[in-house]
Amino acid sequence: MRGLLIALVFVALTTTGLADSVLRSGDPVDLKISGVPAEEQTQVNNVYTVDANGMVNMPYINKVHAGGLTPAQLASAIEGGYRSARIFTNPTITIVMQPQTRFVNVGGSVRSPMRVPYTEDMTLLVAINASGGFNDFADQKHVRLLRGNEAKVYDVRQFRRDPGLDPHLQPGDRIEVPQSFF
Repeated sequence: MRGLLIALVFVALTTTGLADSVLRSGDPVDLKISGVPAEEQTQVNNVYTVDANGMVNMPYINKVHAGGLTPAQLASAIEGGYRSARIFTNPTITIVMQPQTRFVNVGGSVRSPMRVPYTEDMTLLVAINASGGFNDFADQKHVRLLRGNEAKVYDVRQFRRDPGLDPHLQPGDRIEVPQSFF
């Protein structure tokens, strides 16, 4: 019984954290509709992916803006779209984000290069530590953070002196730790 309670608390905390997350391009969302005829539910209930323009393509109403919205905001926008197009009079949309889709990639001179599951409070140093930390040959003065088409170089030793300098990460960020040349 205690194990079940712990599992339920973990699921609730995970779901709560994801409910506050904003949707980004490439994120899949599990969408369920109620308050409409059963045959219509089978047409709409599905997993949708936010496209490169931040949109999801919905049956009957076409593209709905999703990028930068929380799952609750997207649900409200889709409900409004169905109402305003007079497709459904009283739809209720439930959206669940897929938690396994958000990662930060850490590579180079770390003990265990890997994809680290993203969390909202993740910083550059936290991601490196999640990869086992720096190996003995790491150049901590020239760590690269790649985000989209941008690359920034950080001296991670400064973060230990002033943790406020440690940049917060976003899903899809890539961290490269170069090897030191002594």
